[in-house]
Amino acid sequence: MTLFVLWTFLSAHAEAPVSDTPILLAVAPVSDQPEIDAPSADEGETEQWSIHGQSTYIVQQKNNFNSPYYGQNSLLNKSEGGGGKSYTFSATGFLGARLWEGAEVYWNPEMFEGTPFNGQLVGLGGFQNGELQKGSYAPPIYYTARAFIRQTFGLGGGKEHIEGAPNQLAGNVDKNRLVVSYGKFATLDFFDQNSYSHDPRTQFQNFAIFSMGAYSYAADSKGYTYGVVAEWYQEDWILKMARLAMPTIPNTAQLDYSLTQDYGNQIELTHEHELWGKPGAVRALYYQQHAFMGNYQSAVGIAQQTNSTPDITNTRLAAQSSWGYGLNFEQSISEDIGVFGRWSWNPGNSETQTVDISRSLSGGVSIKGASWSRPNDSVGLGFAVNGIAPIQRTYLQLGGMSPFIGDGNLSYKTEQILETFYSAKVYKELYISADYQRIANPAYNSARGPVNFFGLRAHIEM
Repeated sequence: MTLFVLWTFLSAHAEAPVSDTPILLAVAPVSDQPEIDAPSADEGETEQWSIHGQSTYIVQQKNNFNSPYYGQNSLLNKSEGGGGKSYTFSATGFLGARLWEGAEVYWNPEMFEGTPFNGQLVGLGGFQNGELQKGSYAPPIYYTARAFIRQTFGLGGGKEHIEGAPNQLAGNVDKNRLVVSYGKFATLDFFDQNSYSHDPRTQFQNFAIFSMGAYSYAADSKGYTYGVVAEWYQEDWILKMARLAMPTIPNTAQLDYSLTQDYGNQIELTHEHELWGKPGAVRALYYQQHAFMGNYQSAVGIAQQTNSTPDITNTRLAAQSSWGYGLNFEQSISEDIGVFGRWSWNPGNSETQTVDISRSLSGGVSIKGASWSRPNDSVGLGFAVNGIAPIQRTYLQLGGMSPFIGDGNLSYKTEQILETFYSAKVYKELYISADYQRIANPAYNSARGPVNFFGLRAHIEM
């Protein structure tokens, strides 16, 4: 299936955007955070239903980096059989409708095709393409990405107008309100949002830059979950709480829909502010997990007693607990420049549900192209420094394999990531981006790398 065919198909079923108003940065195609286009009630459109669509193609190559040895979960260089490209191709429909007062329902059918380097997602803490979380599939697969209902309860404080967008119907809402969402969606649709770095389809692509690297959020093998999220908007504050389903076996497709055995709880508090007359926000997140997981300390202990290689999958038990936290900020410097930063941490004792990172510091800057007469273009420069807990280091040094990394040995050093991209609006809502990433000490191993990734991305919204 080509991008042209997909564009023809979705164009016939989607409403084209009606505004060419320049935006500071590309807006994420899915976001529960409402895009406010008027700070007071508007006599304009109140949508009863909407249809939107997106398609994204990302292709990447890497250099033949230094690799004196490798293991089962290593990123391979060309000489080791890891040549060729990695690519992803996704297409999503966003269908929404009003049901009754304050109630909306959404359904997102999705198509995905792609493959990581090596044919499997291994060898890095911060992976270079966030779309790769959906797996390795060729030919393409088709599935429901999201299907959920949202109920809004007005609490006064005046009115503001919400613009129409994917999974968001235009209309007036109370500034102070309670919003409850229930069904299937992605954890990052609600949590760890950031205007300048949140969506690999339009902004930074690396896992550790577009999200909190050490946030082990609830997700199945395609990146989606099931559960309930409550959001309370009160003046400049937003409080979000959720219980979300986790896989019955780590990093697999089967979720625990009972929400009683394998689940994650999270709470996030956001304060929106103005600094020197420019908007910004600060977010604090805490989460805990209760699920069927393995334990690194137990795996190392068993290996030392039996003189064998540690294997965390042999230590999996029900009702294991873990937790973590994260801080996230964004700040507009001018109409054209915004900065962001994140810090996240978890104890690193348990098997991960997302990527193998237990502490991460990231940040960057994003600039739109008004100063060079390209107001719809944007350029970004970001970084991330990732680490793992001491017990994880010991486990890997003894030859153990974690869910995503394992070189058979380890000369530990923090994984250091640099990413830069240029996104150009080339025709209507079609954006073409060039992306470069340099990852030193891949999978925390100073004996290997650095790895350079060169990528192109095409993204269209309908």
